[in-house]
Amino acid sequence: MRIDVLAALAAVSTSLLAIAPAFADDAPQPASSGSVIDQGMSMFDDGKLLATGGVSDLEGAGGGGLATWALTTGYGTRDGVGLDGHFTYIALPDYSLWTEGVAVGLWDRVELSYAHLTFDTEKVGAAPGLGKDFEFDQDVVGAKVKIVGDAIYDQDSWLPQIAVGAQYKSTDHVDILHAVGAKSGDGTDFYVAATKLFLEESLLVDVTLRETKANQFGILGFGGDKNDSYSTEFEGSAAYLFSRDFALGGEFRTKPDNLGIAKENDAWDVFAAYFINKHVSVTLAYLNLGNIVIKDNQQGAYLSLQVGL
Repeated sequence: MRIDVLAALAAVSTSLLAIAPAFADDAPQPASSGSVIDQGMSMFDDGKLLATGGVSDLEGAGGGGLATWALTTGYGTRDGVGLDGHFTYIALPDYSLWTEGVAVGLWDRVELSYAHLTFDTEKVGAAPGLGKDFEFDQDVVGAKVKIVGDAIYDQDSWLPQIAVGAQYKSTDHVDILHAVGAKSGDGTDFYVAATKLFLEESLLVDVTLRETKANQFGILGFGGDKNDSYSTEFEGSAAYLFSRDFALGGEFRTKPDNLGIAKENDAWDVFAAYFINKHVSVTLAYLNLGNIVIKDNQQGAYLSLQVGL
């Protein structure tokens, strides 16, 4: 499966920038001296506090494992750029999921991301005649823009950092998706996220509302025989920072129930994240996705490695 990633990314980011506040004055100034490499590397900075860049969620955006946050990825400040890549593996009783991707945060205002998901049906794929270890592949292109607030530095205000975003998702094997009841193999999610870090309490809280038609995050297509309209879904996260480099938390995410073939359950996790430094972090979680098509109780381990500049 191939999609024009650059074109989709440009279209999504352009639509978001059109409604975002102007931020041209915050753009970094070019270096006046030094080699081309030095000037290029000078764009990247790590001025934000450790752990405040978050990690990468399943769809590649900055956030937790399940929920997308209002924070921009990486540690770049208003004068710089942050860049990271992630590799995530989820082991379930009857399925497995790999995701890898890259995201860039621009001037602590805009985030652009790309992720590729591979869903392995393992032995389950043989039952409907797809074959053992049959895979679905999905591409996700996303953009996020901070609208107002600062989750870290506005400690004298209850106003959270608020961002809006969109994610275009495209999944292959559209004929099979139609056979299970999905209306389309591609779709776009829209969301608004509010994130607040309470430094004195060492507590981070996020609430996100998402408009989506996605079945199982879009892996099983979009819309269905039961419902083909957008649904408003909830994502929530809470994390306690035991130290500057270690956090424990939990997340909850509701999902649409569009397909008649099986009921789709909400998802939740409990996680531990260790930020070795501002360039490397590791997240381990216990994840529960509920029913996936013909198999119930899909709960298991989530392991993610994130590296960045």
